[in-house]
Amino acid sequence: MYVAQELKKKNIAEYLLYMWQIEDTIRAFGCSLGRIRREYIDRFDYTDEQKEEETDWFGNLITMMNSEGCREQGHLQINKVTLQKLEELHAQLLSSSDFPFYNAEYYKVLPFIVELRNRGAHKEENEIETCFNSLYGVMMLRLQKKDISLNTQHAVKEITTLIGMLNDHYLNGAKGEE
Repeated sequence: MYVAQELKKKNIAEYLLYMWQIEDTIRAFGCSLGRIRREYIDRFDYTDEQKEEETDWFGNLITMMNSEGCREQGHLQINKVTLQKLEELHAQLLSSSDFPFYNAEYYKVLPFIVELRNRGAHKEENEIETCFNSLYGVMMLRLQKKDISLNTQHAVKEITTLIGMLNDHYLNGAKGEE
């Protein structure tokens, strides 16, 4: 909860990836709040009050995952809405001539998006969702200490640049600077 709150203020892209990781963490513990408390939350250097707040937060997420039917796979509606906002901003940036650097980066990334979509099972995904799925997949590979090909590293570097630019525009818009 505390990490999510900070990321949401500072980096919406990292926030979304973190929330996807939290969904998978909940699944890894079998959606058991007791296990999450004992085996996960208690490992952090939190006060008792913070541990209770974190436990409540996880409990609410578990309830939402159960009610939204994403206990086994998929994403919470709150995360889908965040992704949708980023997708809408992406479309706005591309349709405007006021953001030439964003457009240029998009066209550098587009071949990677096309290749990822052609390889993946989710060909109907939005381009931004494809980018996030690739970033999340590479993040998981790194956590597992698995090798990442040079081609994938190059693609992820470009995708990261595009998502970073999208994040900056999102945060600037949220602050009323655009």
